[in-house]
Amino acid sequence: MLANRVKKNAKHLKKWARRSDVSCYRLYDRDIPEIPLVIDWYEGHLHFAEYARGGSEEREEWIVDEWAFAVAQALEVDVQQVFIKARRRQRGLRQYERHAETQHTLVVHEGGLKFRVNLQDYLDTGLFLDHRITRDLVRAESDGCAVLNLFAYTGSFSVYAADGGASTTTTIDLSKTYLSWARENLRLNGFDLEQHTLIHADVLRWCEEQALKGPAFDLIILDPPTFSNSKRAEGTFDVQRDHEPLIDDALSLLRPGGILWFSTNARRFKLSPKFADNAVEMTHRTTPNDFKRPMHKSWRMEKV
Repeated sequence: MLANRVKKNAKHLKKWARRSDVSCYRLYDRDIPEIPLVIDWYEGHLHFAEYARGGSEEREEWIVDEWAFAVAQALEVDVQQVFIKARRRQRGLRQYERHAETQHTLVVHEGGLKFRVNLQDYLDTGLFLDHRITRDLVRAESDGCAVLNLFAYTGSFSVYAADGGASTTTTIDLSKTYLSWARENLRLNGFDLEQHTLIHADVLRWCEEQALKGPAFDLIILDPPTFSNSKRAEGTFDVQRDHEPLIDDALSLLRPGGILWFSTNARRFKLSPKFADNAVEMTHRTTPNDFKRPMHKSWRMEKV
Protein backbone atom coordinates (compact mmCIF):
# COMPACT_ATOMS: atom_id res chain seq x y z
CA MET A 1 0.00 0.00 0.00
CA LEU A 2 2.77 2.44 0.94
CA ALA A 3 4.94 1.48 -2.03
CA ASN A 4 2.05 1.98 -4.44
CA ARG A 5 1.20 5.38 -2.98
CA VAL A 6 4.80 6.63 -3.11
CA LYS A 7 5.28 5.30 -6.63
CA LYS A 8 2.17 7.14 -7.75
CA ASN A 9 3.32 10.35 -6.05
CA ALA A 10 6.78 10.00 -7.57
CA LYS A 11 5.42 9.61 -11.07
CA HIS A 12 3.37 12.79 -10.71
CA LEU A 13 6.09 14.82 -8.97
CA LYS A 14 8.85 13.77 -11.35
CA LYS A 15 7.18 15.64 -14.21
CA TRP A 16 6.63 18.73 -12.06
CA ALA A 17 10.20 18.60 -10.73
CA ARG A 18 11.66 18.39 -14.23
CA ARG A 19 9.61 21.38 -15.40
CA SER A 20 10.52 23.36 -12.26
CA ASP A 21 14.22 22.38 -12.23
CA VAL A 22 13.80 20.86 -8.74
CA SER A 23 15.94 17.85 -7.81
CA CYS A 24 15.12 17.46 -4.09
CA TYR A 25 11.51 17.24 -3.01
CA ARG A 26 8.93 15.60 -0.74
CA LEU A 27 7.47 12.33 -1.99
CA TYR A 28 5.20 11.35 0.88
CA ASP A 29 3.96 13.09 4.03
CA ARG A 30 1.93 10.80 6.25
CA ASP A 31 -0.59 10.32 3.41
CA ILE A 32 -1.75 7.06 5.02
CA PRO A 33 -2.55 7.66 8.73
CA GLU A 34 -1.34 4.19 9.74
CA ILE A 35 2.07 4.86 8.17
CA PRO A 36 3.37 8.09 9.75
CA LEU A 37 6.44 8.62 7.59
CA VAL A 38 7.85 11.57 5.72
CA ILE A 39 9.86 10.57 2.64
CA ASP A 40 12.07 13.01 0.74
CA TRP A 41 13.95 12.54 -2.50
CA TYR A 42 17.52 13.85 -2.71
CA GLU A 43 18.81 13.23 -6.23
CA GLY A 44 18.44 9.46 -6.19
CA HIS A 45 18.62 9.08 -2.40
CA LEU A 46 15.65 8.47 -0.11
CA HIS A 47 15.42 10.11 3.32
CA PHE A 48 12.81 8.59 5.66
CA ALA A 49 11.65 10.26 8.88
CA GLU A 50 9.37 8.28 11.16
CA TYR A 51 7.07 10.39 13.33
CA ALA A 52 6.16 8.96 16.71
CA ARG A 53 2.49 8.96 17.66
CA GLY A 54 1.71 10.90 20.79
CA GLY A 55 1.67 8.64 23.83
CA SER A 56 2.34 5.47 21.87
CA GLU A 57 5.28 3.14 22.26
CA GLU A 58 8.07 3.35 19.74
CA ARG A 59 7.49 1.17 16.70
CA GLU A 60 9.70 -1.84 16.11
CA GLU A 61 12.61 -0.87 13.86
CA TRP A 62 12.09 -3.80 11.53
CA ILE A 63 8.63 -2.51 10.56
CA VAL A 64 10.05 0.82 9.38
CA ASP A 65 12.85 -1.05 7.62
CA GLU A 66 10.23 -3.12 5.76
CA TRP A 67 8.39 0.03 4.69
CA ALA A 68 11.63 1.60 3.48
CA PHE A 69 12.66 -1.54 1.61
CA ALA A 70 9.28 -1.71 -0.15
CA VAL A 71 9.52 1.93 -1.25
CA ALA A 72 13.12 1.53 -2.42
CA GLN A 73 12.13 -1.48 -4.53
CA ALA A 74 9.16 0.38 -6.03
CA LEU A 75 11.36 3.34 -7.01
CA GLU A 76 14.34 1.16 -8.00
CA VAL A 77 16.65 2.80 -5.49
CA ASP A 78 19.65 0.92 -4.08
CA VAL A 79 19.19 0.23 -0.35
CA GLN A 80 22.62 1.80 0.22
CA GLN A 81 20.99 5.10 -0.75
CA VAL A 82 18.17 4.84 1.80
CA PHE A 83 18.39 6.66 5.14
CA ILE A 84 15.96 6.27 8.04
CA LYS A 85 15.51 8.44 11.14
CA ALA A 86 13.07 8.40 14.03
CA ARG A 87 11.77 11.90 14.60
CA ARG A 88 10.88 12.77 18.18
CA ARG A 89 10.12 16.08 19.84
CA GLN A 90 13.39 18.01 19.96
CA ARG A 91 14.34 20.35 22.79
CA GLY A 92 17.28 22.69 23.09
CA LEU A 93 20.61 21.14 22.18
CA ARG A 94 19.05 17.87 21.01
CA GLN A 95 18.33 19.49 17.67
CA TYR A 96 22.12 19.70 17.18
CA GLU A 97 23.01 16.22 18.41
CA ARG A 98 24.53 13.74 16.03
CA HIS A 99 22.60 10.59 15.27
CA ALA A 100 25.67 8.95 13.77
CA GLU A 101 29.24 9.66 12.68
CA THR A 102 29.10 8.43 9.11
CA GLN A 103 29.71 11.77 7.38
CA HIS A 104 27.60 10.47 4.51
CA THR A 105 27.23 13.71 2.61
CA LEU A 106 26.46 14.60 -0.96
CA VAL A 107 26.16 17.81 -2.93
CA VAL A 108 22.69 18.50 -4.29
CA HIS A 109 21.42 21.25 -6.56
CA GLU A 110 18.66 23.79 -6.10
CA GLY A 111 17.92 26.99 -7.97
CA GLY A 112 21.17 26.74 -9.92
CA LEU A 113 23.16 26.50 -6.67
CA LYS A 114 24.97 23.72 -4.78
CA PHE A 115 24.37 22.60 -1.20
CA ARG A 116 25.98 19.88 0.87
CA VAL A 117 23.48 17.70 2.70
CA ASN A 118 24.05 15.01 5.31
CA LEU A 119 21.40 12.31 5.13
CA GLN A 120 22.56 10.27 8.11
CA ASP A 121 24.22 12.10 10.98
CA TYR A 122 21.67 14.72 12.09
CA LEU A 123 17.92 14.93 12.57
CA ASP A 124 17.68 17.33 9.62
CA THR A 125 19.67 17.08 6.41
CA GLY A 126 21.05 20.63 6.17
CA LEU A 127 18.54 21.90 3.60
CA PHE A 128 14.92 22.64 4.54
CA LEU A 129 13.06 21.76 1.34
CA ASP A 130 9.90 23.59 2.37
CA HIS A 131 11.72 26.95 2.18
CA ARG A 132 12.74 26.47 -1.45
CA ILE A 133 10.41 29.24 -2.69
CA THR A 134 11.22 31.55 0.23
CA ARG A 135 14.90 31.33 -0.63
CA ASP A 136 14.17 32.25 -4.22
CA LEU A 137 12.09 35.26 -3.15
CA VAL A 138 14.95 36.42 -0.92
CA ARG A 139 17.37 36.08 -3.83
CA ALA A 140 15.12 38.24 -6.01
CA GLU A 141 15.25 41.06 -3.43
CA SER A 142 18.94 40.88 -2.51
CA ASP A 143 20.64 42.84 -5.29
CA GLY A 144 22.90 45.49 -3.76
CA CYS A 145 21.64 44.76 -0.24
CA ALA A 146 23.44 44.21 3.03
CA VAL A 147 21.75 40.97 4.10
CA LEU A 148 21.50 39.55 7.63
CA ASN A 149 20.62 35.87 8.13
CA LEU A 150 19.61 35.10 11.75
CA PHE A 151 19.35 31.55 13.16
CA ALA A 152 21.04 30.76 9.87
CA TYR A 153 21.45 26.96 10.21
CA THR A 154 23.61 25.90 7.23
CA GLY A 155 23.38 29.26 5.49
CA SER A 156 21.20 28.41 2.50
CA PHE A 157 19.48 31.81 2.62
CA SER A 158 22.90 33.49 2.66
CA VAL A 159 23.93 31.53 -0.44
CA TYR A 160 20.77 32.59 -2.27
CA ALA A 161 21.26 36.21 -1.19
CA ALA A 162 24.86 36.16 -2.40
CA ASP A 163 23.69 34.74 -5.72
CA GLY A 164 21.12 37.52 -5.94
CA GLY A 165 23.85 40.14 -5.83
CA ALA A 166 23.92 41.05 -2.13
CA SER A 167 26.71 43.53 -1.39
CA THR A 168 27.38 41.64 1.87
CA THR A 169 25.84 38.83 3.89
CA THR A 170 26.12 38.30 7.64
CA THR A 171 25.29 34.78 8.82
CA ILE A 172 24.67 34.16 12.53
CA ASP A 173 24.05 30.92 14.41
CA LEU A 174 24.78 29.45 17.83
CA SER A 175 26.16 26.23 16.37
CA LYS A 176 29.79 26.19 15.20
CA THR A 177 29.02 23.00 13.29
CA TYR A 178 26.32 24.65 11.22
CA LEU A 179 28.38 27.81 10.67
CA SER A 180 31.18 25.67 9.28
CA TRP A 181 28.61 24.00 7.05
CA ALA A 182 27.36 27.43 5.90
CA ARG A 183 30.93 28.45 5.08
CA GLU A 184 31.31 25.34 2.94
CA ASN A 185 28.04 26.05 1.11
CA LEU A 186 29.26 29.55 0.26
CA ARG A 187 32.58 28.15 -0.96
CA LEU A 188 30.83 25.46 -3.02
CA ASN A 189 29.20 28.25 -5.01
CA GLY A 190 32.38 30.26 -5.45
CA PHE A 191 31.54 33.22 -3.21
CA ASP A 192 34.32 35.33 -1.70
CA LEU A 193 34.23 34.85 2.07
CA GLU A 194 35.67 38.33 2.62
CA GLN A 195 32.31 39.61 1.45
CA HIS A 196 30.31 37.14 3.53
CA THR A 197 30.73 37.18 7.31
CA LEU A 198 29.87 34.26 9.59
CA ILE A 199 29.39 34.94 13.30
CA HIS A 200 29.11 32.42 16.14
CA ALA A 201 26.74 34.07 18.63
CA ASP A 202 23.52 33.91 20.61
CA VAL A 203 21.17 35.61 18.15
CA LEU A 204 18.97 37.16 20.85
CA ARG A 205 21.88 38.82 22.64
CA TRP A 206 23.56 39.82 19.37
CA CYS A 207 20.38 41.53 18.11
CA GLU A 208 19.96 43.42 21.38
CA GLU A 209 23.54 44.66 21.19
CA GLN A 210 23.36 45.59 17.51
CA ALA A 211 20.05 47.40 17.97
CA LEU A 212 21.91 49.98 20.05
CA LYS A 213 24.17 50.73 17.09
CA GLY A 214 21.33 51.56 14.70
CA PRO A 215 20.28 50.34 11.24
CA ALA A 216 22.90 48.56 9.16
CA PHE A 217 21.00 46.12 6.90
CA ASP A 218 18.64 46.23 3.94
CA LEU A 219 17.22 42.71 4.15
CA ILE A 220 16.94 40.34 7.12
CA ILE A 221 15.90 36.68 7.27
CA LEU A 222 14.56 35.67 10.68
CA ASP A 223 13.63 32.00 11.04
CA PRO A 224 13.94 31.16 14.77
CA PRO A 225 13.46 27.76 16.39
CA THR A 226 10.09 26.99 17.94
CA PHE A 227 11.75 26.40 21.30
CA SER A 228 15.29 26.37 22.65
CA ASN A 229 16.91 25.91 26.04
CA SER A 230 20.49 25.74 24.83
CA LYS A 231 23.09 25.92 27.57
CA ARG A 232 25.08 28.28 25.34
CA ALA A 233 22.25 30.86 25.32
CA GLU A 234 20.77 32.86 28.14
CA GLY A 235 17.46 31.41 29.39
CA THR A 236 14.90 29.67 27.21
CA PHE A 237 13.34 30.81 23.97
CA ASP A 238 9.74 30.23 22.93
CA VAL A 239 8.80 31.68 19.55
CA GLN A 240 5.20 32.44 20.51
CA ARG A 241 6.18 34.12 23.77
CA ASP A 242 9.31 35.87 22.57
CA HIS A 243 8.78 36.78 18.90
CA GLU A 244 7.54 40.33 19.50
CA PRO A 245 10.76 41.76 21.02
CA LEU A 246 12.84 39.68 18.60
CA ILE A 247 11.04 41.14 15.58
CA ASP A 248 11.30 44.62 17.11
CA ASP A 249 15.07 44.22 17.40
CA ALA A 250 15.33 42.91 13.85
CA LEU A 251 13.28 45.80 12.46
CA SER A 252 15.50 48.25 14.32
CA LEU A 253 18.48 46.87 12.38
CA LEU A 254 16.84 47.65 9.03
CA ARG A 255 17.41 50.84 7.11
CA PRO A 256 14.26 52.68 5.90
CA GLY A 257 12.61 50.67 3.15
CA GLY A 258 14.37 47.51 4.30
CA ILE A 259 12.69 44.11 4.25
CA LEU A 260 12.27 41.51 6.99
CA TRP A 261 11.33 37.94 6.13
CA PHE A 262 10.01 36.21 9.26
CA SER A 263 9.02 32.55 9.40
CA THR A 264 8.31 29.84 11.93
CA ASN A 265 7.36 26.16 11.85
CA ALA A 266 5.35 26.43 15.09
CA ARG A 267 1.98 25.01 14.05
CA ARG A 268 -0.20 27.06 16.38
CA PHE A 269 1.78 30.27 16.06
CA LYS A 270 -0.09 33.57 15.97
CA LEU A 271 1.70 36.76 14.98
CA SER A 272 1.37 39.62 17.46
CA PRO A 273 -1.34 42.15 16.44
CA LYS A 274 1.36 44.78 16.89
CA PHE A 275 2.67 43.92 13.42
CA ALA A 276 -0.71 43.63 11.70
CA ASP A 277 -0.38 46.86 9.70
CA ASN A 278 3.09 46.05 8.43
CA ALA A 279 3.19 42.27 7.98
CA VAL A 280 1.95 40.54 4.83
CA GLU A 281 1.48 36.81 5.32
CA MET A 282 3.20 34.90 2.52
CA THR A 283 2.60 31.29 3.63
CA HIS A 284 0.36 30.51 0.68
CA ARG A 285 3.05 31.68 -1.71
CA THR A 286 6.09 30.17 0.02
CA THR A 287 4.64 26.66 0.44
CA PRO A 288 5.91 24.47 -2.45
CA ASN A 289 3.68 22.18 -4.52
CA ASP A 290 5.25 19.04 -3.07
CA PHE A 291 4.22 19.96 0.48
CA LYS A 292 0.60 19.00 1.05
CA ARG A 293 0.99 19.95 4.71
CA PRO A 294 2.42 23.48 5.17
CA MET A 295 5.58 23.15 7.26
CA HIS A 296 6.00 26.84 8.01
CA LYS A 297 4.24 30.19 8.21
CA SER A 298 5.92 33.22 6.70
CA TRP A 299 5.52 37.00 6.65
CA ARG A 300 7.18 39.83 4.76
CA MET A 301 7.55 43.18 6.54
CA GLU A 302 8.88 46.49 5.27
CA LYS A 303 10.63 49.07 7.44
CA VAL A 304 8.66 52.29 7.17
